[in-house]
Amino acid sequence: MTEPKRFAFDSLVTAEQQKSMNRSQAVESTRLEDAFEVFNRFSDQLTTSYQALEQRVERLNGELQSAHDGRLEELAEKERLASRLSGLLAALPAGVVVLDAAGVVQEANPAAQDLLGEPLLGVAWRDLIQRAFAPDDTSANALLLRDGRRVTVSTCPLGEEPGQILLLQDVTESTALQQRLQRHERLSAMGEMAAKLAHQIRTPLAAAILYVSHLGQPYLDSTKQAEVSQKILARLRTLETMVRDMLIYARGGSPGSEQIPVDGLLLEVEQSVAPLLPVHDFSLSLESSLGDVCVLGNREALLGAMQNLVVNAVQACGQRGRLQLVAADNEDGTVRLGLCDDGPGVNTDAQQKLFEPFFTTRSQGTGLGLAVVQAVALAHDGSVWVDSSPDQGCCIGMRLPVITTTVNDDASGNDATEKNTVGEMHEQK
Repeated sequence: MTEPKRFAFDSLVTAEQQKSMNRSQAVESTRLEDAFEVFNRFSDQLTTSYQALEQRVERLNGELQSAHDGRLEELAEKERLASRLSGLLAALPAGVVVLDAAGVVQEANPAAQDLLGEPLLGVAWRDLIQRAFAPDDTSANALLLRDGRRVTVSTCPLGEEPGQILLLQDVTESTALQQRLQRHERLSAMGEMAAKLAHQIRTPLAAAILYVSHLGQPYLDSTKQAEVSQKILARLRTLETMVRDMLIYARGGSPGSEQIPVDGLLLEVEQSVAPLLPVHDFSLSLESSLGDVCVLGNREALLGAMQNLVVNAVQACGQRGRLQLVAADNEDGTVRLGLCDDGPGVNTDAQQKLFEPFFTTRSQGTGLGLAVVQAVALAHDGSVWVDSSPDQGCCIGMRLPVITTTVNDDASGNDATEKNTVGEMHEQK
């Protein structure tokens, strides 16, 4: 072979290699272009995501700033409300005391400090009772402070937080005004009552004088004299009863401070009227399940009022009948005491006048018995009630406040109610 032929072959190989290299470069270039395209695409996506993130961050910052401004405004409003509330409590004429779960004073307004004295904050309510309240006072509606003022104490729970809020109201002037008003009303009626009483006394007094004049007659034997003496005694007892009832009414029922079990009082009434019932062929039963429920007052006055109810029922029913002493607990912190009979009943018009002095439906009645019942009830911060229909019997009685317990030792507020705190405040001592 000659040399030129070999050169041509070598040139051919080199050209093929060059084409292969060119193809490789083209492929590599294509790959690079694809890679740059993918990079650019992801770069655009990243840029878009970043811009969206920036917008979201900006929006969240705006929302956060708005929420922050709202919180600041809410806090400012709460501060303004707290300031107004503080001013209101300071100006409130009633005392406000806040107790925690342990019964310790956490807050108190100036009115409470004026009523209970200082210091108050951090002092146990039990100790305040000892310090500020008179230990021997047992008024049914108001408590006596050691300085002579009278207050009512009401409670309510703090809500979800353990503890209680106490509201102390100074009722010294209103209590005195009410007493003066009641006394004025009684005294204003004394003129009319005196005239009516004189008329009522005249009949038994004239009868007694007539019977006394017969005692000196020679034709009366010892038996007749005894009968006349009994009639004189009966008329004098009638006079004594009228004078007693008149005094009770004029004095306003003689309130007291004795703790009187209701069931025990009814038993005393039942025993005291027992001799009267067989004479008129009456039976008497007792219906009560009050247990140890007590009222505050004058035992003798309440006993006399209940006896008046029995006597009034016997006289209204005539001969033979059934009587029942009743007592029931009301949901408003009072107890109903009364007497029910199976007599002719009382019509609506007469019911409105039953408790007026000297009103009576009987020719021999004094009209003071039920007036005394009302006077006794009012003196014990109570009221009277009547439930009757013609030919269906009659129930008449008194509604009296009972001794209640509301301010408990732990001041948790779970069972707190808005009642007077007479009983428990003295029990805590």
